[in-house]
Amino acid sequence: MAQPETVLDGLLAFPLTPFTEDLQVDLDAFGDHVGRHLDAGAGALFIACGTGEFSALSPDEVRALLRRAREVVAGRVPIWVGAGGGAATARAGIAAAEAGGADGVLLLPPYLVTGPPDGLVDHVRHAIGDSGVPVIVYHRSPGVFTAAAAVKLLDLPTVAGLKDGFGDVDLMTRIVTGIRGADNPRGREFLFFNGLPTAEVSARAYAAIGVARYSSAVHCFAPRIAQAFHKALSTGDDATMDALLAGFYLPLVELRDETPGFAVSLVKAAARLCGEKVGTVRPPLREPSPGQLDRLERIIGEGTAVLDRIGAAR
Repeated sequence: MAQPETVLDGLLAFPLTPFTEDLQVDLDAFGDHVGRHLDAGAGALFIACGTGEFSALSPDEVRALLRRAREVVAGRVPIWVGAGGGAATARAGIAAAEAGGADGVLLLPPYLVTGPPDGLVDHVRHAIGDSGVPVIVYHRSPGVFTAAAAVKLLDLPTVAGLKDGFGDVDLMTRIVTGIRGADNPRGREFLFFNGLPTAEVSARAYAAIGVARYSSAVHCFAPRIAQAFHKALSTGDDATMDALLAGFYLPLVELRDETPGFAVSLVKAAARLCGEKVGTVRPPLREPSPGQLDRLERIIGEGTAVLDRIGAAR
């Protein structure tokens, strides 16, 4: 099978999944949300992934979200969709994504169980089956690869890259070095992504080891800030990155770390504060308290003020 061409440039956006008051998927609100990502300059959309509450969605809901996204996007940027869980569920998810016209799949780790490194490679192989859609493998617990196992992903033609959500820079350096130094008779590019929560905080460290692509949850509610940081990273503008980290991203992370699941819940709450009709999260995630919402609103306001000060100084 020929390796499919995979082009993922610019800032990678991970849309939220809006819910109604009774926690049903709101496809109209989702379409509006996707449209705002496009208007803000997203280079690609990854729907029904971590920020989109993949673990809380049914297969039918994922398919419906993909259909709606394709209607709104109309081919303007690539649309990738989440798949994962146990072996059979992951395989069905990839097949459904291909049938639904997705440009690619982010394959999340196996559910509940762990296995040896070669078992993880076999899991990816089984999930792909005979599909031809490009796949990015999400490297995070419980699906953590060794460098040697990651190199074996090159034997799977449709695996286009690896996204790191584990956060071990030493291990990721070994993986990047091993894959780039491996015998690759197909000569194809293998893409690497920083998929840590609030990835901007670790973006410079990851760029230094050759992992410059990252996913931005902040693009869901403050796309101007997200785009400004992405441009600063691309151009080596340390002053802008330092100002946005100090005034916005680090306070946001401090608040995020107070409650499990806030990597999603806080993003959804921030989107609501910014006028997005995305609803609340599904359980077991929890919403921020009134006091946390007040702090979140101040953090967003300070981030906007920092961006305005940077613009005024130029």
